[in-house]
Amino acid sequence: MSTEDTGHGGRPGFDTPAGAVAGQEHRTAAEALADEQPLEGLPNLAQTPSQTVGPFFGYALPFAGGAELVPAGRPDAVVLHGIVLDGAGDPVPDALLELWQPDAAGVLPHVAGSRRRSLGRFTGFGRTGTEADGEYAFTTLLPGAVGDGPRWALVTVFARGLSHHLFTRAYFVADGEPDPSDALLDRVGARSRTLLARQDGPGSYRFDVRLQGDGETVFLDYREAPAR
Repeated sequence: MSTEDTGHGGRPGFDTPAGAVAGQEHRTAAEALADEQPLEGLPNLAQTPSQTVGPFFGYALPFAGGAELVPAGRPDAVVLHGIVLDGAGDPVPDALLELWQPDAAGVLPHVAGSRRRSLGRFTGFGRTGTEADGEYAFTTLLPGAVGDGPRWALVTVFARGLSHHLFTRAYFVADGEPDPSDALLDRVGARSRTLLARQDGPGSYRFDVRLQGDGETVFLDYREAPAR
């Protein structure tokens, strides 16, 4: 049995109602609304801005062993810990932080295995969420200096109300060491203290993150280098 092409997707016997589009039997809601509520004379309205929903970091991003770049019992392991605070100085209980760093020799790892800590590989990457009191902690290695600069790790921060995650640096300063210096620290002047992870005990360094307000952490904006 052959079917005559009527313009309705091979379904004969349908008449196209006035105002409808050939190929659909009924007008869309937008088409019907345009007839019922004509838009002539109304001002042009801008689209409503989107808003952040969530956060939902705790459902998918954390993984087992994410905060342990090395086992806690390793002799050269150190703990990088601190608290994430909002603009009012209150702890952020559901932030998420990522740590990216070189190994103790200053070599940037290029190996897989962050999600399989049992392999024993140092990948230079860790991820953990904050607790109810805003505290976080990583077990890692003291990063070596890359080149002639000071030793530091990149910290990425995800938190409620942020339309985009934030980047900052944690410069490790051991007891008795002078504060480090490089182009970035020199550029931000007195605010460089917000980038220092100071030793606060044997094998322990504290690095607090303030998202806004007095003492706000210096955050970095990475942009694509212009073509040469």
